[in-house]
Amino acid sequence: MYKPNDLVLRTTTSLIAFILLGFAIYLLLAGHNSPGGGFVGGLLTSGAILLMYMAYGMEVVKKIIPINFTLLIPIGLSFAVGTGLGSFIFNVPFLSQTFGYFYLPIFGEIELATAMIFDIGVYFTVVGVMMTIILTIANDQ
Repeated sequence: MYKPNDLVLRTTTSLIAFILLGFAIYLLLAGHNSPGGGFVGGLLTSGAILLMYMAYGMEVVKKIIPINFTLLIPIGLSFAVGTGLGSFIFNVPFLSQTFGYFYLPIFGEIELATAMIFDIGVYFTVVGVMMTIILTIANDQ
């Protein structure tokens, strides 16, 4: 069993992991209109979780993030495929995008697009696949 004991790694991980996760969320939210999106955000999130795993061990990471990563794969695929199949309901081509503007009390008017739901599905799938592979290789799942 892996027991990390590096003070420098633990100290820097506390800061760097949150910066990586924040940037991953930014890429996820900005990605449906510019480069990035669910795939790159998912890779960056997996990297942040892996960094926490290396610094603190999997027991601590599972307490902080109590997620079964293998369940993220079908959830993400359901979002992505559901977005594509939802376009058939409106008699438009597969994976056609639509968007609308909504008013939220604090934020004001924001744009929401179906491409964002697809990106969230890709994000969940990438995080699930990457973490399942990494934890299987590490025999720590």
